[in-house]
Amino acid sequence: MKKITSVWKMLLLNAYWIGLSFKWNALHPIVLPAVLLNYVPDEQKNTTLGLLTFVGLIIAMIVQPVSGWLSDRWVSRFGRRRPLIVIGTLFDFVFLAILGWAGGLTWLFIGYIGLQFSSNIAHGPAQGLLPDRVALEKLGLASAIKTVVDMAALIVASLAAGNLLDPSGRDPSRVLMVVMAVMFVSTLVTVLFTPEEPTTAESIRRERLAALQARAGQPRLDFKAHASYWWLIAERFVFLFGIYGIQQFAQYYIRDVLKAENPVQATGNLMAALTVGLLILALTGGWLSDRIGAKRVLVAASLLTGLGCLLLLLADTVGMLTIYGSVVGAGVGLFLTANWALANRLAPAEDAGLFVGLTNIATAGSGAVGRLWGPVLDLLNQPAAGLWTGYTTMFIVGAICTAASALLLTKVKA
Repeated sequence: MKKITSVWKMLLLNAYWIGLSFKWNALHPIVLPAVLLNYVPDEQKNTTLGLLTFVGLIIAMIVQPVSGWLSDRWVSRFGRRRPLIVIGTLFDFVFLAILGWAGGLTWLFIGYIGLQFSSNIAHGPAQGLLPDRVALEKLGLASAIKTVVDMAALIVASLAAGNLLDPSGRDPSRVLMVVMAVMFVSTLVTVLFTPEEPTTAESIRRERLAALQARAGQPRLDFKAHASYWWLIAERFVFLFGIYGIQQFAQYYIRDVLKAENPVQATGNLMAALTVGLLILALTGGWLSDRIGAKRVLVAASLLTGLGCLLLLLADTVGMLTIYGSVVGAGVGLFLTANWALANRLAPAEDAGLFVGLTNIATAGSGAVGRLWGPVLDLLNQPAAGLWTGYTTMFIVGAICTAASALLLTKVKA
């Protein structure tokens, strides 16, 4: 089947990421923090949120690459990626309904953990579509489009969730109905308009035999055989660890430190504003990655993001937080596009679903570890009332991590 080179077809391929981004960016920074306040004491809010999302992201870290691996071998007349995308998304609707209508901490836990399973069953194979179907010389552009649709959905999700969810977070059903609608449409577009070749047991056997012969017997996940890929995963992990805690606990920071009247709405508006800068730089990052190399773009992204983390220490109003946070957003935009483009270049074509899925070791892994800031924040914030030492420490560690990620790039040969 001919590889995709047109921008329009790349947009259709990447439509699925609109729904995925909308879902998680409504849930993680807006809906979950607000809803949890109805069920846990104030002094335990960061701990509960952190541990809940930690467990969910550990599940994601395991399920996503396994599902990608399964899709590499999936036998179907509809192709190897799309059937699992559909299966996972259908189960998403079940767990989103539990989150929206069941009520109570137990059902919140069941809905969220179940959603991590179902979403990542679809997520792993969806990542394999881009290297499967896009021409090699267009991977930078396709990666930029993926990041752009991710960020566009983040903007809309932040505004929608921040304004549809009441400040008390007692009834998330309206927000989650919108999430389900966006997921349905975006998944349908990708599945219907990104055709795949039918797969058979014989075609998969031939593909794997050719791949094994090309690798001259080297183990698939041998570190030495793909050393640069593993260093890139390590670089992604360290960078994102510095960012994810800040994103996850932003609503509680706005509530505790800045004393915003409506923290839910303020958080949604903040995330939307930050993502505008991220979106612009994501486009620039894809263009630069194809011309000067993704590694140079990643170094610039690390320095810019680290500067933004330090500036956050100076914010004393939501407006100042938005201005300083836009620097972080710009750096993250450059990073996401350049890192994704480099990952797709380094992943072996015959195992693209597995290898690109393994980037989730960094994405979900760093997100999971970043959620462990929850207990740390509650521990550091409580002894000295009003100093909010936990939040300050989190911003400083974010700057250190982004600097360390730039050093790890020296190990990546590309």
